[in-house]
Amino acid sequence: MSRKLDRSRELQKRAEALIPGGVNSPVRAFRAVGSEPPILVRGEGPRVHDADGNVYIDYVGSWGPLILGHAFAPVLEAIAKAAQHGTSFGASTPSEADLAEAVIQAMPAIEKLRFVSSGTEATMSAIRLARGFTNRKYIVKFEGCYHGHSDSLLVKAGSGVATLGIPGSAGVPDELAQLTLALPYNNVAAVEEAFKKFKGQIACVIVEPIVGNMGCVPPAPGYLKALQEIATRDGAVLIVDEVMTGFRVAYGGAQELYGLKPDLVTLGKIIGGGLPVAAYGGRADIMNKIAPLGPVYQAGTLSGNPLAMAAGLAMLCHLRDNQAEIYPRLDRLSSDLVNRILDAAHEAGVAMTANREGSMFTWFFTDKEVTDWNTAATCDTKKFGRFHAGMLDAGVWLPPAQFEAAFLSAAHTEDDINETVAAAREALAGL
Repeated sequence: MSRKLDRSRELQKRAEALIPGGVNSPVRAFRAVGSEPPILVRGEGPRVHDADGNVYIDYVGSWGPLILGHAFAPVLEAIAKAAQHGTSFGASTPSEADLAEAVIQAMPAIEKLRFVSSGTEATMSAIRLARGFTNRKYIVKFEGCYHGHSDSLLVKAGSGVATLGIPGSAGVPDELAQLTLALPYNNVAAVEEAFKKFKGQIACVIVEPIVGNMGCVPPAPGYLKALQEIATRDGAVLIVDEVMTGFRVAYGGAQELYGLKPDLVTLGKIIGGGLPVAAYGGRADIMNKIAPLGPVYQAGTLSGNPLAMAAGLAMLCHLRDNQAEIYPRLDRLSSDLVNRILDAAHEAGVAMTANREGSMFTWFFTDKEVTDWNTAATCDTKKFGRFHAGMLDAGVWLPPAQFEAAFLSAAHTEDDINETVAAAREALAGL
């Protein structure tokens, strides 16, 4: 299609005078793909509309929350009904326990939970809680796993397997970064070595069960169970970050998929139905360390906001009641989409591999199997940028970075898949 972006350019220029980079989250600037960001004004089902009237099949879905598509009627109705009684109280409401009960029923590892407003808050709070519970200071994270932008988590590893971390962002003090051990993902030996080197000093291991921020990278067989065994043996807390995977890869999340029972879980995205909601929860004896019951402090004026609770509950109830239909269909359509585009790339002579788990997937512009950050880093990001631009021109909205997962929604149809594959064939031929 022939796209015009005149109005989007005007809006972006205005925003740049008021907001750093004109965006409130860096990836929205489209710098990783070297193109201009369309400014979105509406979403409906599997499609989004920009300020210039262009329409795109959406495989971002607000970065995962919109598993039922844009403007899903039961969610909108729940928000409107809740808003009639007020938008915020800064006090407890019945809806908080309603949504908490739905989450706990879906995830047996969670005995108690607390709501916050973002995934960053959830992971930051879970780590503070783990440190307070264990009275230890070191944490283990994995290269390529993103757990929000709190200081302890914006860290990259040194050259050694279990070296102390160095800051991955300006503004993160060296002293704080050195409390984070950043290890290669899918490498059990590296974890064993870290726990041997820092025996009795590691408060927690935090992991994305399926990585989404170096692209979609599933765990190797037995990897997550090994993390659980190592952490338990040393008295550390295992935190499984399901902000992205929770209710996405299965109704019970990656825990259900891989038979896990972590000590703490962080959630976000889908549990808010598209509104800003996240949570952290787990074993009652750990959660009872949070104020007002215990000494670990965490608070938030908008935590448990009634509009967000209503949206999340409507979303989870629909998924729960229709999970036998929704998840197999998402898996089937996603498999069809991913494999057909992979085939098209090979036919066009373009080096490409792909990873997928359920309705979460990534096409990697490399000939290597992507299992960790080092293999993901072999991707041809410039070629991905050209592919991304070609797909946008054809009316397909993909994540504007090679190292971000894409998502399918229950609103997508087989016709959408066919249209997307046709667009990909044309874009790949142009590479």
